[in-house]
Amino acid sequence: MTKWRNKRGASAVEFALVLPLLIVILFGIIEFGLLMYNQAVITNASREGARAGIVFSPRPDVSAIEQVVRNYADQRVVTFDASKPTPNTSLGPNGSCDAFGEDLTVDVSYPYQFLVFSRLVDLLGSGTTPGTITLTARTVMRCE
Repeated sequence: MTKWRNKRGASAVEFALVLPLLIVILFGIIEFGLLMYNQAVITNASREGARAGIVFSPRPDVSAIEQVVRNYADQRVVTFDASKPTPNTSLGPNGSCDAFGEDLTVDVSYPYQFLVFSRLVDLLGSGTTPGTITLTARTVMRCE
């Protein structure tokens, strides 16, 4: 003799069990997509700073190159941090192009603040402040 069971509501229970995992995956995709986008922005900001340092005549000083990097990053970086930190810019050994054929190195670092996965980042220990990871980029261009 078979006993028929009422299966109404089983799919609602299964959905309730799977929903937290789906939400974590969705926010992970969004968060790491923003992280990769901001890494590309920091890389391009470094490239723009180096290009400004080697092409313009008369040659810009260190503060002008840093301003180019800052302007590029401020217009394009997506962040959830209310203070919107500015990128840290440092130039190579001599700091500017003094002669034709020298290399100009522009290093840019930016503290990216996670929104959802800040505790996970803290457990991995990769940032200097809680919930952050430092994005870095380096561009080397020959002075023209």
